[in-house]
Amino acid sequence: MATTHLYTDAEVEANPEIKAVFDDIRKTRGSDFVNNIWRALAADPPGLKRTWENVKSLMAVPGALDPKTREMIYIAVSVANGCSYCVHSHTAAAKAKGMSDEEHGELMQVVALAASTNHLVTALQVPVDSEFEVV
Repeated sequence: MATTHLYTDAEVEANPEIKAVFDDIRKTRGSDFVNNIWRALAADPPGLKRTWENVKSLMAVPGALDPKTREMIYIAVSVANGCSYCVHSHTAAAKAKGMSDEEHGELMQVVALAASTNHLVTALQVPVDSEFEVV
């Protein structure tokens, strides 16, 4: 259950500041669907705009990483942070960008392996090898 109100399309249409962001989301994504994260953030229009601009600047523009890889990284970080919403939404986005079931399965195995070895290294307080230090 949400801890904040999820803005309806009628409420969005009544607020030009929120509507401008939602219109940009729809245009950028090429879809009429606006997911619940944006509907929750609409309670704070400046925060909504700032968050959308941050997401758009990294996830919706060309860069060194292809869009599918970016989504897969987002999934891994979301799993590590325990964000069920983000795991679901970015898994859907990665699949829409071509992530196969095999890639998803392998990604989850890498996430699980990293979590396990991260915990071991942290528990044992293993020092970083000098060869890995940036000089």
